[in-house]
Amino acid sequence: MSDEFWESVAKFDEVLKKFNKIHNLTNYKDIKPVALDSIEPIKFLGFEPRVCMDVGSGAGFPAIFLAMILRECEFHLYEPIAKKSSFLSYAALSLNLQNITVHSGKIENCDKIKADLITSRALMNTADLIKICQGFYDEETTFLLYKGSNAKFEIEELKCDKQIYCQNERNYVVLKGLK
Repeated sequence: MSDEFWESVAKFDEVLKKFNKIHNLTNYKDIKPVALDSIEPIKFLGFEPRVCMDVGSGAGFPAIFLAMILRECEFHLYEPIAKKSSFLSYAALSLNLQNITVHSGKIENCDKIKADLITSRALMNTADLIKICQGFYDEETTFLLYKGSNAKFEIEELKCDKQIYCQNERNYVVLKGLK
């Protein structure tokens, strides 16, 4: 990764620590492994998305780090908890990430857009996530889900192309062709 990326990660870390003192957004002490975990799928994703949605963005993982690299992609971060969506807006502004739009509210209540890529990190069961994303995807959309040890079981009933990439304790689930 470039020096520019790591400088942005360091600046994000400062902003996160500042907010964390008041709002307790996350318990991570070292942001570098989180950044690496977030961007790992770029190696195997196979395309550069134009429109990406991140569902349940929380403290910004993986979307903020992906947006630092995929500058030409329009990122939509959906976060219903006000303190977290405020943090995401402030972080995007502080990092000059003009490719990020934060949506403060549940995805089910937001205006529909079509995404090339939908990401989510350990938010909920895969089938439930797909259900709440209805109207935001079509058969061309790729889902990139950051999962733990139950990944295989969560996707075995899905009727689509599916792949799991394992790295350390992380399972990166890629789903394509969902109807």
